[in-house]
Formats: sequence, C-alpha cells, structure tokens
Amino acid sequence: MWIWPYGHMGTYKIKFQGGQKAMENKTKLYLLTGFLGAGKTTFLTNVLNDLTGKKVAVIMNEFGKVGIDGTIIQKEGMELVEINRGSIFCSCLQLSFVSALVEMADRNMEYVFVESSGLADPSNIGEFLEAVAVAKGDVYDYSGAICIVDGVNFLEQVEDIETVERQLKFCHLVIISKVDLIDDKRLKEVKEKIREINNKADIVESINGKIDYNFLEKDLLEEDWIGTEDTTNTPENKPKTLTLTYDGELTKEKLSQFLDIIKKDSYRIKGFFKLEDGWNQVDVVNKIIDYKPTDKGENVSELVIISKIGPQIIRPIFNAWEEVVGKEMKLR
Repeated sequence: MWIWPYGHMGTYKIKFQGGQKAMENKTKLYLLTGFLGAGKTTFLTNVLNDLTGKKVAVIMNEFGKVGIDGTIIQKEGMELVEINRGSIFCSCLQLSFVSALVEMADRNMEYVFVESSGLADPSNIGEFLEAVAVAKGDVYDYSGAICIVDGVNFLEQVEDIETVERQLKFCHLVIISKVDLIDDKRLKEVKEKIREINNKADIVESINGKIDYNFLEKDLLEEDWIGTEDTTNTPENKPKTLTLTYDGELTKEKLSQFLDIIKKDSYRIKGFFKLEDGWNQVDVVNKIIDYKPTDKGENVSELVIISKIGPQIIRPIFNAWEEVVGKEMKLR
C-alpha cells in the first residue's frame, strides 16, 4: 500500500537525471504536450510506428467524457491507459495519473509516453514523479517533455491562452507542426516567440507529425533543472466538455453546416461520424474542418465538443442542430 500526500507543494526545483545517467533497466518516460489541434496524436502515431517491436505504453489524457485519440493510436501489442474528464495535472485526476504510472511500472515497458490533454498545464510534473518514486522506487528515466506547437495558430493562441505559454515554458523539445502551411516569415516569428518563452529547448520542424526521431537517443535533460510550480489546472477552471451522439447518418454538407455554426465557440471538436459515404474521423481546429475515412466508428456517431464559453454553448448547439439537421440527437 502507498499513500500520496495531497496539498500545496509550492514552487521548487528538482534535479532529474537524464538518459545517459539512467540505468538500462529503467523505463524511458516522455511527456507530450501541446494545445488542442497542434498534432500531438499524429506525432505520437508516427513515433509508435518508429518503435515497432519495442515494448511501448501510452497514457492518454483527454478532457472529454469519451476518449477519441486512444481509439486512433491503438495498435497490436501496445499498452494503453485512458484518463478522461479533465487534466491529469489537476487535483481532480492526480490520483488516477499516479496510479496509472505506478501500475505501468510493473509491466516492464521500454518506453512510456504520456499524451496530456491540449488544455493541460504540466508545470507540476515534478510532484507526480516524486509520488511515483515514493510508491515504486526509481523505476522511470524521465526523459523530458515534448511540446507540439501549431505553426498556423500559435501566435494567436499564445496571446489569448495562458496554457499555451505554460506548456512551452516547461518543455525540453519543441516541435513546430504544419510548417508546410506557413511561409518563412511566419515561421521566423513563431520561432522568435518560442525563444522568448523558452530559450533552452531544441526546436525542430515537422510536416504531418514526422521528424527525425533521434531525440529518443538524446539526453533532453542534459544540464537541466526542471522548475516545478503549482498548475493552473483546477476543478474551478476546468473547461466545459460535451458529447453529442446521433443514431443515424448525415451528408458531409449538413454536418459541415452544423460545425460551421458552433466552431467559433469551441476550442476543439473531434470524434467519429457516420456519413453517407461511411464512417469518418472528424476534427475541427479553429476554422478548419477535416474529414478522414476510418474503420474506427461504432454503433452511433459521437462528437466531443470543448467549449470556449462554458455551458453557454449548450443552447447554440441545440439551435444549430435543429436548424440544419432537425432530427433527434443527445447531448451530455
């Protein structure tokens, strides 16, 4: 039996040993951060493909009641734990996160990747690593936090959303995604802003989540002291997340009409929807609506909606659905 003390731990610094100093039998642990829609799951899928044949586990954290990304990355031989309904760095899910790390330590994995929610503030990661060490001993080689930055939307996001800056501040490797969608001037501005927030982390560029995966062999924590602060994720500021379910099928045109109306009030919309041409993975980030054919759909269509305006989004969702579709759906 182990006990993890809750409570205010203040601001402090902990020295974590990097990969070169770690014992070979330790599990390499990476934290993956980045705002909603930046491309974390795409990047992680590519990393997992690169590690085919290795013993790899993923702890997937989503704000919604229904996990979508875990379904996307699931592959044979991979261990997957999903923690939904909030941020793993918030007191509301702290115990679930530590328990998952403790249980995973018994499975003799080579790598564990923690994909945090896009709204997660990871600044208190040190508390969790200490708690796991108390419970299981020195079993993990914490190998660093990797932050995916959305090259298209970052400059606007970082001005409006504190979490974006916090994710950057507490990372060891920055990956700028979607660089094929921006020009050289925009890329230069993104890099300059990143350097204002974090002047130590390496910066690499990515297209479709693909980079040189030699970071797995590097010591990202070389000469690093990880600062740990109280997270800004609290039960009080937890974003409102809703799940829309529909037992039927729509045309892509009608679903796009509906999404066009509600997307301005949403941080992110994602899920699986049955359209006339079959099941599609739906992903809405800012103004862009993306559809991909998939075989991951089940009996009913589901969309997870993360609101910018709290519960006030409920009425606009019902109104938009009635206007465009006019058939029964459920929202919870």
